Amino acid sequence: MEGPFIRIEDTGEVVPLRPEITTVGRGRGVDIRLTDPSVSRLHAEFVRRGPYLYVVDLGLSRNGTRVNGRPIARRVLDDGDVVSFGAARGRIGGVPREEFTPEVELRRAAAPELTRREVDVLTSLCRPALSDEAFVAPATAREIADDLVVTEAAVKQHLLRLYQKFRIPEGTNRRTRLANEVVALGLVRPTPVVPPQRTGTPADQPSAAGRRAS
Repeated sequence: MEGPFIRIEDTGEVVPLRPEITTVGRGRGVDIRLTDPSVSRLHAEFVRRGPYLYVVDLGLSRNGTRVNGRPIARRVLDDGDVVSFGAARGRIGGVPREEFTPEVELRRAAAPELTRREVDVLTSLCRPALSDEAFVAPATAREIADDLVVTEAAVKQHLLRLYQKFRIPEGTNRRTRLANEVVALGLVRPTPVVPPQRTGTPADQPSAAGRRAS
């Protein structure tokens, strides 16, 4: 088989990787569908750049993605690496061997300059990823519009500019790639949960008789 591929451990199936991006998950729309319940509907993606192949964890599952047992966010792969998506595993093959050290994760580009409104859009986009709920997908343009009380068309224009600023290529899962990049760069962080202040109740307060007795 020419080009990189992954051999799924459970089934022995050999799946060639697409020329640019190959999505992995449990959902129906992914390129490599894994049925293990520990795998998110959209879990990770393989990206090919010239002779190099790397895997990106999309942050959609608490079970994460690992390479040779080590948790990763984005990692260049070498021939023979074992990639785990939750409890599902596969071995990479067909990657050209070069004098390249795959132990180092790819460095992320510096964050671009953003307007205040663009930051608002990114915050709304990534809010599902920063909640305590299981993250399924970033917010849609309609949800962002409702959150910011603007039109959906305005949100889509902001997203187009943000795709350009963060160099997110066209294709499927573009919003997810943008959200993943933004969270990885630390541009959007979880909002600390402030526990509600405890208010006094009749049981907490001494009775009038008790106050007089004291």
